[in-house]
Amino acid sequence: MFTGIITEVGTILHKIGGELDISCGQIRDDAKLGDSIAVNGVDLTVRKINPSSLVFDVMPETFKRSNLNQAVAGSAVNLEPSVTTETSLSGHIVRGVVETTCTLLSLTPDADALIARYQVDEEYLQYIAMKGPVCVDGASLTVMAKDENSFSVSLVQYTQEHTNLIKRAPGDLINLETDMMARYIAQFMQPMIEAAIEIELDKRGVS
Repeated sequence: MFTGIITEVGTILHKIGGELDISCGQIRDDAKLGDSIAVNGVDLTVRKINPSSLVFDVMPETFKRSNLNQAVAGSAVNLEPSVTTETSLSGHIVRGVVETTCTLLSLTPDADALIARYQVDEEYLQYIAMKGPVCVDGASLTVMAKDENSFSVSLVQYTQEHTNLIKRAPGDLINLETDMMARYIAQFMQPMIEAAIEIELDKRGVS
């Protein structure tokens, strides 16, 4: 489990097959073999610790569902270690399970902040709520606007300085994890909604 508060921005040294070698400082210094580290929001396990980097194995399915398949040497990635009993839960509960990717549409200045707008399939947009949390490339952010095919978040100066989000360009794919609570509520309500529709159709004599 993670919080979506990025600890460090690492740099990919190489990606060979399913192996990902990432240069990092604080994360590497505190890591142990077998630790879970969120890389752009993807929960990966430390397989090897080098003098200045960490090595991870990435499953083919993970590459398919995330933007790690587009990562190359030099790519900046957001890093966060899994929570411990001493971790402050400053963001929101993040599983480290990327559900899909969204597409960056624009980065628009707004005083000292930047408004990032992302396009996402309707299947996942239904789990994104106004003023609710969302996790983009591993960073916990609050949804400030939403329409029929996109949502927007505000990147304050701290987020700009401590994540890779402003290094993205329109058209780039961004990892997305929707709010776990919104997903559970939707799954809980769906049978009730379907039952109510069926009752109403029966009343109208519609089969």
